[in-house]
Amino acid sequence: MAEIVRMPKLSDTMTEGTVASWNKKVGDKVKSGELLAEIETDKATMEFESFQDGVLLYIGVDKGQTAKVDSILAILGKEGEDVAALIASEAAGAPAVEAAPAPVAVAAAAVAAPIAPPVVAAAPAVSAPTAANGRVKASPLAKKIAEEMGINIGNVAGSGDGGRIVRRDVENFTPAAQASTAYVPAFIPAGTERYTEENVSQMRKTIARRLAESKFTAPHFYLTMEIDMDNAMAARKSINDSGTAKISFNDMVVKACAMALRQHPKVNSSWRGETIRYNEHVHIGVAVAVDEGLLVPVVRFANEKGLSQIGAEVKSFAEKAKSKKLQPSDWEGNTFTISNLGMFGIEEFTAIINPPDACILAVGGIKSVPVVKNGAVVPGNVMKVTLSCDHRVVDGASGAAFLQTLKAYLENPVMMIV
Repeated sequence: MAEIVRMPKLSDTMTEGTVASWNKKVGDKVKSGELLAEIETDKATMEFESFQDGVLLYIGVDKGQTAKVDSILAILGKEGEDVAALIASEAAGAPAVEAAPAPVAVAAAAVAAPIAPPVVAAAPAVSAPTAANGRVKASPLAKKIAEEMGINIGNVAGSGDGGRIVRRDVENFTPAAQASTAYVPAFIPAGTERYTEENVSQMRKTIARRLAESKFTAPHFYLTMEIDMDNAMAARKSINDSGTAKISFNDMVVKACAMALRQHPKVNSSWRGETIRYNEHVHIGVAVAVDEGLLVPVVRFANEKGLSQIGAEVKSFAEKAKSKKLQPSDWEGNTFTISNLGMFGIEEFTAIINPPDACILAVGGIKSVPVVKNGAVVPGNVMKVTLSCDHRVVDGASGAAFLQTLKAYLENPVMMIV
């Protein structure tokens, strides 16, 4: 009997998905566990495997189209089986499928001269499998990852069906084996107006929606504090010089926040409409920038982990985020979030609260400045942090008390070890 395959909910915030590619066509046999399609969610492009055997009788969402979660993605059944009645019975309440947006548009005015393409000089590359039309046989996800990693897809050997290049081939590709290239920017004549437009990805749509909801529904207020980082810098150097572990200042901030949150449950909370949830566990989201936006993997039970364990976990999350390997379980369940732009030279900024948290901490860089100690002006190292608070949950005094505890831990890092 024919069965409907519905658009899956591949993340906790996913409401719709875009079909990046189909790995099967109508009439193909499909086995349970086989790759059926690649679906772009609000977090990443993920491979979707079939959960049953059968013949692909119907495709409900074409490549490039977007559909709501639980709408008809495909129908599997026996060869020759009529699915018209099944489709008709679903049609009345089925979510509409959105047409694919127009391709990236490029416009130029004033001078109607062709734009010269980039000039690339490359050494002979490994020959990749090609289709009958001469195009390289590779999945859309593999091509996308290759482009982001700066890899010439033509240099990658495929391990998929018929030599097709898939994601693992690109991720396992050794950059040293790639031909060196020299990029020459395209020439744009003087007086030319030019712009590009890109389709909005599911990830960017979700970031826009969630942050707009947070900014315009949660009454934000901000508390900024300076922290003396001299002792933290000395402690970090001592730990890293020991050779037993390598930690960053961000790891120390995560640990200090985790311990401070245990003492200030009002900050480790969330607004639930009719109730306020005070979390007794500490799951800290650490914002990681990727090309398409921002992902927030979660360090779970951070207060129970040592600095080296936190450091290893955050590093692993960052690598997985950039290679699009994060799973839904990696970014769910945060009770507090940290956004650190100090490594980019930013001294101070404010961040928008990451739902469902009640607070987010914006961390700036460490700056060498004159400070007063024991009545004398001496060189010092300070770091500014800004706590964004949801005023429905956290009052000024509660936020200030949390920052004082955080400051105490970072100015006396031995307190985080004992």
